[in-house]
Amino acid sequence: MPSHHVLRAPVVAITRTVTVAAGRFAPGHLGELTSIVPFELVDAVLSETRTVQRRLRDLPSRVGVYFLLAMCLFPEIGYRLVWHKMVASLSGMPVACPSAKALRDLRRRLGSAPARALFEVLAGPLAQPRTPGVRFGPYRTVSFDGCSSTKVSDSERNRGWLGRCPHGGYPQVELMTLVETGTRAVIGAVFGPTREGETAYASRLLNHLGPEMLVLWDRGFDGNDFLAAVHATGARVLGRINKRRRPPVLQRLADSSYLSTIGGVRVRIIEAQVSVTCTDGSNFEGSYRLATTLLDARRYPADRLVRLYHERWEHESAYYALRHTILHGRVLRSNDPIGVEQEMWALLTLYQLLRRTMVEAAESQPGTDPDRCGFTIALQTARDLLVCAQGIFEQGIGEIGRRLLSALAPARRTRVSTRKVKSPISRYAERKMDGRPDGSRTVTSMTITLLPPPAPEPALPAATVPQYVGPGKTSSRMARVLVILQTEPERQWRAREIAELLGDVTLVATYRQLARWTEKGMIKRVRTGRYTAAPPSPTPLRDLRKR
Repeated sequence: MPSHHVLRAPVVAITRTVTVAAGRFAPGHLGELTSIVPFELVDAVLSETRTVQRRLRDLPSRVGVYFLLAMCLFPEIGYRLVWHKMVASLSGMPVACPSAKALRDLRRRLGSAPARALFEVLAGPLAQPRTPGVRFGPYRTVSFDGCSSTKVSDSERNRGWLGRCPHGGYPQVELMTLVETGTRAVIGAVFGPTREGETAYASRLLNHLGPEMLVLWDRGFDGNDFLAAVHATGARVLGRINKRRRPPVLQRLADSSYLSTIGGVRVRIIEAQVSVTCTDGSNFEGSYRLATTLLDARRYPADRLVRLYHERWEHESAYYALRHTILHGRVLRSNDPIGVEQEMWALLTLYQLLRRTMVEAAESQPGTDPDRCGFTIALQTARDLLVCAQGIFEQGIGEIGRRLLSALAPARRTRVSTRKVKSPISRYAERKMDGRPDGSRTVTSMTITLLPPPAPEPALPAATVPQYVGPGKTSSRMARVLVILQTEPERQWRAREIAELLGDVTLVATYRQLARWTEKGMIKRVRTGRYTAAPPSPTPLRDLRKR
């Protein structure tokens, strides 16, 4: 009988050394990310927030902080499975095997203060001045934006804090961040119920601004008071403004922009029509109306500022990484407000750690734009290294950086994308009339047409207007309103129509002024929100001035 020889594949034994903290602190690590958030930093944060354990437990407070971060690194599994990931490479060591309740109690013992303090230490701009794509001239570009699509557990305590979702479903957290657009690093963050509004939340982050920054924002932040507050920090502004505004044309400039004033701040207004052509031959158009405190038209041409405004959309990529790449759209675990706060700060800390590894990897190769580093690569590599307990004390560019540099994406291409509907039952579910494409398309050419300033408004007809607003002072705004109402005495004017005619006035301010003038007898309110010229009063003008 023929003999059969069995070929055995060669076997290789791989051994490696794992270096971790000693004793009960051994499970406290985050793989290679531990080098960015070392033991000394965590201990200092715990000491500052007075959350160090009073006696040495099987689950020390330092281990609890790393467990919070690992919990956000593996959002799809429960507490015990997260713990098993942290101790997977510590076989042979006497490590604790806690229950889910013990890990939940560990979270409660820590509270939200350590997670918040750790984030505040790590938050901030990451790029060096010479890193590509992070500056416009001498300014570092940053942006404000809010995200209200982060969902939390539908518990009674969460609903009492955040309220119910307007369209049903899970309660939602409003997250407001200030982001460095070139790296998408988080400089500052605040969150809470959605009912407070974006501008109110953004006002809490103004202490992070400085004269070296250029702030970008969309129309949601268009407000006189907010612009004045940002301008007071010394930061420059480039923001989109509402089409209904009628800012005065103070001086026309050579590049079709013009100087004006909004909320007492001298600004430059740029109006442009943008037309793009995609690879499939399709064309899309849009209009921009921008206000900036960069007043020098020669140094900062209008067309360059229009192109720069697109950097604001990098903020959306930051929220995509948080909500989809890390969380995969999942609901946060916590059933109470303290737990939600703790989880949010831990999630933002983890995000900042990953961004820092990406920026450090890009800067190790001069001339590399951080946009070319893949967030998914950094996240998945960090997960692998935590399971292996690898690189805990490694310095410099570690395994995450090496994998990022070996798979750099090509240079960013200009694209036009659709805007996704946040809720299928929202009233904005149908977007058939905005001209957006059904999917992303690469842009082959872009044409920016700068529009001339609007024609000056005709002079108001002469009218006899009482001088009020104080001794010796005349309200030019009031005079304008009275003249407008006198030209059509039979018409019932809406407050919104009067605000549009006035121009540099918000609707809220218009309502307040109309209420004051109605009390003074200057105008007449015929019904809610409708005004007309007041009938002639026999009261002498000198007596009217004293009111």
